[in-house]
Amino acid sequence: MKKLAMTFITSALLIGGTLAAPISTEAAAKKYANCTDLNKDYKGGIAKDNKVTNKGGKTKFAPTVSAELYKVNASKDRDKDGIACEK
Repeated sequence: MKKLAMTFITSALLIGGTLAAPISTEAAAKKYANCTDLNKDYKGGIAKDNKVTNKGGKTKFAPTVSAELYKVNASKDRDKDGIACEK
C-alpha cells in the first residue's frame, strides 16, 4: 500500500511539474508610451545596469536598475547613456 501511495504522489508531482507554465520575466516588463508615464512609476527613470552614469548632469532621483525594463523602453533613452527617462 505504501509503494502504491508513493508511486501516486511521485506521478502527481511529475505531471504537475510538466503542466505548469513557465514564468517569463519579459512578460512582466511594461512598455511605456512616453517618459511622463514611465516617471509616474519610476521617478528616476530606468537604468540598464548599476554601472551606467548619467551624461545629462545632476538628477533629482536615482534610477531604478532593471535590464528587462530598460530593454523594452530603450527608445526613451534619448542621450544613449543607459538610463531611460532620467529625472
